[in-house]
Amino acid sequence: MRMRKKKNLLPRMEACSSLLVADPRALRGRWRELLPGARELRVELGCGKGRFTVGTAQAEPDVLLIAVEKVPDAMVVAMERAQAAGLHNVFFVDGDAACLPEFFAPGEVDRIYINFCNPWNKKANHKKHRLTHTRQLLLYRPFLADGAEIWFKCDDDDLFKDTLRYMAEAGFEVTWQTRDLHADEPSWNIRTEHEQMFTEMGIPTKALIARKTSLPENAPSPCIPHDIME
Repeated sequence: MRMRKKKNLLPRMEACSSLLVADPRALRGRWRELLPGARELRVELGCGKGRFTVGTAQAEPDVLLIAVEKVPDAMVVAMERAQAAGLHNVFFVDGDAACLPEFFAPGEVDRIYINFCNPWNKKANHKKHRLTHTRQLLLYRPFLADGAEIWFKCDDDDLFKDTLRYMAEAGFEVTWQTRDLHADEPSWNIRTEHEQMFTEMGIPTKALIARKTSLPENAPSPCIPHDIME
């Protein structure tokens, strides 16, 4: 579903400019300067309107969270939520996942969150657009620390099943998984807007946690053109 373009987007973005990282490349290797003493640096891919972003930042104020979103009309809502909550440990990047290696130095990130990304199920050749596709995971590996984790949630059965395979192909060990997150919901779970919507529709949330391990010898190339990204 496309978001309507907001006529007042620019003034709203400017009102939250203290939370927006205008030049993320300039902070490569220096992100923790935004929160000296941060216990971990985490990245959320596709923060949307920020329900999960704000909840996560509030729950762990000693963790630095960088929320990446390429739809400004959604991101501005997340920024306003974070500003209203008085948060100082979350910052936003208007950017694309393809640029992440340019934003973060090798081993700099401790965790990636990927929540309810586009499943790209309509055509087989569209699956390469998935944010959890093997080639995408290989793109993330360099800037992830040893033992870093990817936390993933979705509503789509095929995407979840395929992601389990993608993780193995890219050298990530799935340490925890569930096909119905809310059947026995962990206390640490923070629901996204989509998660709440699908739950009300009776669609179970699938989730997993995967840890970066050694790279398989037969892993494909991590090089991904910008024009195939979601």
